[in-house]
Amino acid sequence: MLEKIKKAIKYYEDVISLPHKGEIARELRNEDDVFLLLLYSEMIGIPNPVFYYSLELYPYIIEEFHEWHLRMGMEKSPLSGIRCC
Repeated sequence: MLEKIKKAIKYYEDVISLPHKGEIARELRNEDDVFLLLLYSEMIGIPNPVFYYSLELYPYIIEEFHEWHLRMGMEKSPLSGIRCC
């Protein structure tokens, strides 16, 4: 009985969120773009007050950097220290 209730709740949540999946994905991508801008802002000349603390994130974020700079309209990587293209 409990399993049927869980399935019904999952189905209900899926039906409710279905029309908004594109909107949710767009918002998550926008949040990622702002985060990456803040993370790499020091390298492109914008002062970043938390640069020291964000240094340890670079190895994890480097893979997403290429997609990010293309979405931001930069044909080539704006950073000389990061070669992705």
